[in-house]
Amino acid sequence: MSSSINPVVPDISSRRAPGLGGFNLTALALEIRRFTRNRRTIIFALIVPIALFLLVGLNNKYVNQSDGEGNVSAFIMISISLYGAVLSTTAGGAMVSIERAAGWSRQLRLTPLSPAAYIIIKLLAAMVLGMVSVAAVFIIGSVTGKPVMPTGIWIATGLSVWVGSLVFAAFGLFLGYLLPTENVMQFLGLIVGLLGFAGGLFVPISQFPSVIQTIAKCTPLYGLNQLVHAPLLNQGVDWTWVVNVVIWLAIFAVGATWRFRMDTARV
Repeated sequence: MSSSINPVVPDISSRRAPGLGGFNLTALALEIRRFTRNRRTIIFALIVPIALFLLVGLNNKYVNQSDGEGNVSAFIMISISLYGAVLSTTAGGAMVSIERAAGWSRQLRLTPLSPAAYIIIKLLAAMVLGMVSVAAVFIIGSVTGKPVMPTGIWIATGLSVWVGSLVFAAFGLFLGYLLPTENVMQFLGLIVGLLGFAGGLFVPISQFPSVIQTIAKCTPLYGLNQLVHAPLLNQGVDWTWVVNVVIWLAIFAVGATWRFRMDTARV
């Protein structure tokens, strides 16, 4: 006596691919939670920028010296908050290298998550990290009472630093896919530091030779550095700063998407 088993085949004809390329808030929340559990990322986001501000920004020489609508201490706080936001968002984006090592990128081929949606989730999670970094530096500055500038400028500079750090969230993703996994985090601080010097974040580019000044104005941090200080200095906005930021954001975002497609295409 024999019996046969007829498997039940589910009807999938009515299923539809998820909207927005698979983007969802649950995936975003999980990504943010992953960041908060990484000690190195927390150090980049909080400890480094706060320590730098406490070491440099509280100098009485800077507190008592006016600069634009405030004082030099406020200028330094904005610079350090930008450095912290850039370091944080870059580190957050570059953590994708860990997923590459674990083979997670290849597994994404089995999901309906589109490359664009995946990139957006990563960017938003890195931006949350950058927001924490900016808020931490500004809160410490407010508590010390050393940086002086009008309330509106506090808000304007804080928002511009945070929004502008999106450029480096994309940069971090690009690095995470471009460099070998074992090297990306090692060179991260060095790369951001060099870009900071090249963009005039630590030393005014006016002190560089003319040829170096021309090159510096084309680097990723130059336009952003000028824009975030514009509210304090109250000297207007040059359209070339905006172009610089938009171009580098486009380059990094397209590069990250391209590398993601290549990574998930491997078998």
